[in-house]
Amino acid sequence: MMDLFNSALGKNITFVRPAYFIISGFSGILNINYYFVFLFFVYIISVLGNTTVMAVIFLDHNLRAPKYIAVCNLAFVDLCSSTALVPKVIDVFLFNHPFIPYGECMTFLFFCYACVSMQSFNLVILSYDRLMAIFYPLHYQVKMTHRFIFSLIAFFWLFVIAVMFIVVGLLTRLSFCGSVVIKSYFCDHGPIYRLACNDNRPNKVLSFILTVLILWFPLFFILLTYSFISYSLAKITKAGDRLKAFKTCTAHLSIVSLYYLPVIAIFVFGSGLHANTRIINLSLGSVVPPMLNPIIYALQTREIKESLKKLLRIKGRSKNAMKI
Repeated sequence: MMDLFNSALGKNITFVRPAYFIISGFSGILNINYYFVFLFFVYIISVLGNTTVMAVIFLDHNLRAPKYIAVCNLAFVDLCSSTALVPKVIDVFLFNHPFIPYGECMTFLFFCYACVSMQSFNLVILSYDRLMAIFYPLHYQVKMTHRFIFSLIAFFWLFVIAVMFIVVGLLTRLSFCGSVVIKSYFCDHGPIYRLACNDNRPNKVLSFILTVLILWFPLFFILLTYSFISYSLAKITKAGDRLKAFKTCTAHLSIVSLYYLPVIAIFVFGSGLHANTRIINLSLGSVVPPMLNPIIYALQTREIKESLKKLLRIKGRSKNAMKI
């Protein structure tokens, strides 16, 4: 085993694990500090919005349906994603602390990628829920049980955690005898493994597999799901009923667009984009959806909107009673 490891390092390369990495994204951009102040407000709105959605679903027993369990999980993931990324980005760039210890960088990477991956898989769960609701309306309660939705969420969480341990494990076998400057806004997998002196082909292969599993496969599944949904809606004769059924999908479709369109744009136009433009687009794609998701669900989902109004009315009455 040691011979295999040494051959991967190379005969003339000594294994080097750096004490720290330097995160160097957003370099050379004028007035960039305003962007980080903007990120701070985005983070505050994300925390308040996602916490509110989770609280509403938890407090209202009418929102204990499988769909809202998945919505609650998405709000939890969005909250974790924002918390894992934004405070550290603000600390690194706004307060000029670009040096990040090796172990902390691996932890940072683990949580950021785990949350992003779970966001993608959660959209798969919600798309499957919409498919069952529209394609099999009479059997929806049988097919989408609480046990099934909890099992699906647990499976994806365990899968994501296991995969991220593999990602970090493969990174720890790399030797960094040259630059330790990460050209990204966080401890990004690709920019890190490209800095290695020894063989990084396993990391490159894993990166490709992760892109397929976490980005393209979920997107393909969601598009396939909505092709079936469109086929089912086309068979509804009354336009009013068709519109009513479609409205149940609008919140999910909005969130899918927010999540995937910026990433697809980077893949399509990435080679022609300036490095800083690419980094800003990716960072916005990471922080804006968690902020907008709870707003979209609160505005476009009638049950959540009504529940929120009811809870606010109850709170208002209790305050008036205390004053009396």
